Amino acid sequence: MSATKKRVQRSLLVTSATLLSLSATVPAALAAPAPSTSPTATPPARMSVVGGTRLGQPGTQVNLASGVPVLPKDITARSWIVTDAESGDVLAAHNAHWRLPPASTLKMLFADTVLPRFPKGTTHKVLPSDLAGMGDGSSVVGIKEGNSYSVHDLWLGVFLRSGNDAVHVLAAMNGGVEQTVRDMQNHADELQALDTHVVTPDGYDEAGQVSSAYDLTLFARSGLQKKDFRDYCSTVQAKFGPGEIRNTNRLLSGDADVPVYQGIAGVKNGNTTHAGATFTGVAERNGRVLLVTVMNPEKHEHNEVYKETAKLFDWGFQAAGKVKPVGELVPPKNAVPSPGPSASGAGAGHGSGAKPVAGAAAGSGSGMGIAAAIAGGLLVLLAGGAYLVNRRWPLPDLLRRRNRP
Repeated sequence: MSATKKRVQRSLLVTSATLLSLSATVPAALAAPAPSTSPTATPPARMSVVGGTRLGQPGTQVNLASGVPVLPKDITARSWIVTDAESGDVLAAHNAHWRLPPASTLKMLFADTVLPRFPKGTTHKVLPSDLAGMGDGSSVVGIKEGNSYSVHDLWLGVFLRSGNDAVHVLAAMNGGVEQTVRDMQNHADELQALDTHVVTPDGYDEAGQVSSAYDLTLFARSGLQKKDFRDYCSTVQAKFGPGEIRNTNRLLSGDADVPVYQGIAGVKNGNTTHAGATFTGVAERNGRVLLVTVMNPEKHEHNEVYKETAKLFDWGFQAAGKVKPVGELVPPKNAVPSPGPSASGAGAGHGSGAKPVAGAAAGSGSGMGIAAAIAGGLLVLLAGGAYLVNRRWPLPDLLRRRNRP
């Protein structure tokens, strides 16, 4: 690791939404109502049923039974969801498909769409037109016209400081804001994130721009299969220009009233006038990996979105393996069933825990190509275009050594 980069990474191999989830695609007519231009105080009576009919019902959905811990009482978010990142099981949810302004959590979709298109060593000289059209009061990392930046540094600006200026420069490299918005919408549709309507690439408040806790979780799960995505979203601190930047995800970097969450490894936060505070996080504990998304807590205390997320993580880790799911995270449209272990695969020394699961065909700009990696005890093998995954997700040694020099 370069001595100029004072980074603390929590890198986590998280498989894509193609893994272990093959539910049928919900017809578009039943998927979601048209987006509204502004949020209401109550969820609509009819919401999308992608992932299960209970996820389309307003209110809290959970199967409480003997041995299942009670949900925390003081969760005030308009919408939230707790999922098992590996299996895709939705452990509990509250208005999971309520279409709300997403704020900068929409940058997860931006990154999942655009990040694979430019090598991190590519440099770009910023033109005045690259920064045109940013909303008033946008969060910025401090991009300067006329300066050159590497793609690597631009992505650090996106993930650590939620820099709309970095987003706009990368969008300009991608053919412009309009083209990038189209690409993002197409990718959201491919992921079956049918609650999402993209207007801007940075998540800034715009009429009609909406997503949902369910969709944001799909974006995170898809993005986290990419090593660069994992590395950027788990970076706590990095050098940028003449100074340093620190991740504004408080469960990752900590704050006076929010400690670093045990096992946290990303993903993305946001905050705007209409969206309130939004956050999607991923964390691992005792081999279990959970994703939690929280949107717009009604309690307006400092760092409330992180406090409520931490409580839902705590519940999820206690409930996982005990609670019956209320739904699931659906796979992308291009997910295909595994043809099953081949004869050669069976004799290749695969662990007994390996099992065939869904794979994904490579698609232009979809970011859903096959990835092979070995991290800790996780074995991912390529076999006929499908994944074979050992169902153990220990964190890499890098995470265990995070507090060492």
